[in-house]
Amino acid sequence: MRVMVVGGGGREHAIIKKLKSCAGVDEIFALPGNGGMANDATLVPIGAKDIDAIADYAKNNKIDFAVVAPDDPLVLGCVDRLEALGIPCFGPRANAAIIEGSKVFSKNLMKKYGIPTAEYEVFESADAAYEYLKTAPIPTVIKADGLALGKGVIIAMTREEAIDAVKSIMSEKKFGDSGNKIVVEEFLTGPEVSVLSFTDGTTVVPMVSSMDHKRALDNDEGLNTGGMGTVAPNPYYTSEIANECMEKIFLPTIRAMKAEGREFRGCLYFGLMLTPKGPKVIEYNCRFGDPETQVVLPLLKSDLFEIMQAVARGTLADCKVEFSDGACACVIMASSGYPEKYESGFEIKMADEVQDSVYVAGAKLSDGKLLTAGGRVLGVTATAQTLEDAIRAAYEKVEKVSFENAFYRKDIGARALLAKKG
Repeated sequence: MRVMVVGGGGREHAIIKKLKSCAGVDEIFALPGNGGMANDATLVPIGAKDIDAIADYAKNNKIDFAVVAPDDPLVLGCVDRLEALGIPCFGPRANAAIIEGSKVFSKNLMKKYGIPTAEYEVFESADAAYEYLKTAPIPTVIKADGLALGKGVIIAMTREEAIDAVKSIMSEKKFGDSGNKIVVEEFLTGPEVSVLSFTDGTTVVPMVSSMDHKRALDNDEGLNTGGMGTVAPNPYYTSEIANECMEKIFLPTIRAMKAEGREFRGCLYFGLMLTPKGPKVIEYNCRFGDPETQVVLPLLKSDLFEIMQAVARGTLADCKVEFSDGACACVIMASSGYPEKYESGFEIKMADEVQDSVYVAGAKLSDGKLLTAGGRVLGVTATAQTLEDAIRAAYEKVEKVSFENAFYRKDIGARALLAKKG
């Protein structure tokens, strides 16, 4: 089959590498992809948000199946458009993708259906938010309603920081129209867990849990980023907690969406916090997480394409989904200065033996050379029977990849190892 993957980051590279090994996949097209994917897919220079051009390409090039990976095209209705052309897709339609596209929608959904989450208030004016923050519990969390490249969440440790956050989002429009409404949320404490899940709107099959590392620097210091590395499985996520989440969060969410006439088919990401009062939802994403995908998919033993087709058909209950008992670690190599100002255009060099373990996020081809073209440049992964061995192997592979001004955290997985020992 001719399969099209919409998107161009490390997540998409992980999906493409996994699809390459699937028996039913003959050709893969990446829209737009990036230079680091050139050996794994045909690159098509169409932006992920250009829905008209994506639809035209799929129709004119006889695409048999589409995987729409990023949040923007999902929220913009890319799946709806492709399905209208008779092209089956992995990914939710726009009316279901709203679960990530609007924080206000998702919080109200959880409140209506009794799904555990942080207490919250919604504001449509900055002045009303300022008034509330005069007496609100501190610390607090301020969230832009709409999509904001994963950066629309600000943890305010003081009242002044909370007011500055509201000003930045609502008055200065740091995230554009995404900040027309905000959610001011209770500050929760406890270990964070990411759980991606396959769902066809009725059946939910959770994938291996993972732990992300959002801060730019070691010891969880520095600015928030799109993720500097991940490990899987997450040691805090026990089988008992997994059962509780299935009963109180995963199935209730899928049933709630169906009850609202917004059946969700695709990958639903549950961002959880294991609080002293039990697991609670921090956020939903309507797609594979990045860089969580880079550690979850290498552990998938089953055929990814068969699973995706089952999700699209609504037959996931009949599909075998198995993961290995091992562990995986991913270390992100970024451009110095990320997530703020950084330089790019430097040649990326990597040893032949590690290329299959590298997922490229921000790179371009120029005169046959692979050059950096982003903040998060690539992720280096390794699988092993134990988490300790996976982390060690990932860092050994990092030593075989280089580009000028590269930096990476040296402590990916350290918290997870401490949790295992504790």
